[in-house]
Amino acid sequence: MKIALLGTGLMGAPMTRRLAAAGLAPTVWNRTRAKAEALADCGARIAPSAEAALAEADVAITMLEHGEAVHELLFVQGAAQVARPGTLLIDMSSIRPAQSRDHAERLAARGVRSLDAPVSGGTVGAEAGTLAIMVGGTAEDFAYAAPVFAPLGRATHVGSHGAGQLAKLANQMIVGITIGAVAEALLLAERGGADPAKVREALRGGFADSRILEVHGRRMVERDFAKRAAVTVQLKDLRNALATGAETGFEAPITTLFEQLYASTAEHGWPDADHSGLWLELARRNGMR
Repeated sequence: MKIALLGTGLMGAPMTRRLAAAGLAPTVWNRTRAKAEALADCGARIAPSAEAALAEADVAITMLEHGEAVHELLFVQGAAQVARPGTLLIDMSSIRPAQSRDHAERLAARGVRSLDAPVSGGTVGAEAGTLAIMVGGTAEDFAYAAPVFAPLGRATHVGSHGAGQLAKLANQMIVGITIGAVAEALLLAERGGADPAKVREALRGGFADSRILEVHGRRMVERDFAKRAAVTVQLKDLRNALATGAETGFEAPITTLFEQLYASTAEHGWPDADHSGLWLELARRNGMR
């Protein structure tokens, strides 16, 4: 199986290394060529263009920043035109469900199969091969892609085209809102005179425990807001959720509030902080550092 991976940024690079370690070394392309060339040491082959990577692929993975970037690469620059009929394109970017369905229709018209397969788990999960992979498309294509998903994490087929992106939006709503709950709670504890590190420890194992409290809560306590998943990415996902809600007549008041909070975080100087950096905005509002 010849694999191409387009987009070797924060997530695409460790995913490439996972595939290579499993004997599935892909041909890779990135807009900033140096990021792709850094993966040559793991056996990845560096393509001079996205078209060159896609032309020989049985399976092509896109891991790009947003839906507009995926559309631009495939249909404006024309990378999709070189894909052979029967090629399976797996879009692991996080984009709007409507965009994903549109892309699937355009690809099908060219005889190209597709899956939307966004992921959760961040760079930590990508490096460890423990990503949660939410997949939309046909059951047959999902089964065909199983050997590709296996080194990356746990894949679940959740429905037809676009359903994977709906699952990712649900994930990002829960993640973004829970980060806010943890940040606000730890800041209240600190303002009241308690040690936030000890409060976090005390909450572990109770009903308030969560992966967010474990991972992002630690980052807040340690003031470690180095980018793993950026504030701007979290904001993009919440806006995609709200846009999808508007398309379907669904009201999401809690997500609306958190879209405003993450937007304020970016506006006050932390767009590239880790999304746990919402703590910084809530601390600012309370005159805390």
